[in-house]
Amino acid sequence: MLLIGCSASQRFGKEDKEKESGSRYERNKSYEDEPGNNNKALETVRQTSNGEIFNMYDLTAAHKTYPFDTIVKVTNLSNGKSVKLRINDRMPDYNPRIIDISYKAAIELDMLVSGIADVKLEVLKWGN
Repeated sequence: MLLIGCSASQRFGKEDKEKESGSRYERNKSYEDEPGNNNKALETVRQTSNGEIFNMYDLTAAHKTYPFDTIVKVTNLSNGKSVKLRINDRMPDYNPRIIDISYKAAIELDMLVSGIADVKLEVLKWGN
C-alpha cells in the first residue's frame, strides 16, 4: 500500500506558477475592438501537457512520470472513497506530492475542503 498526498487545490489559483512553468497557456478570447469590452478576458483556456483543454469537471489527474492516458484508482484512506482517473497532465518536479487531481475528483473523494489527503494509488491500465 502506497501512502501519498494529493491535492486538488494546487491546480486552482496558481496561474502565475503555471505561466512560469510553461505547462499551460492562457488565451484571451476577448476582442480589443469590440465596443464595451474594456479589454477584460471573457474566458481563460488552459491546455494540459498532453494538448487537451483542461476541464476541472473531468475525472483527470496530473502525475510526474506516468504516461498520458494511464488509468489510476485513487482511494482516500481517511474515508475509503475511491475514484478512477485518467492521467492527462504533468506536475512540476519540485512538487512534493505524487498526484494532483481535478476538482471533480476531489469532490468524489470528499477531500475538497482539506485539499490534501493520504491516498492509495493503484495503476489499473498503463497509457501509451
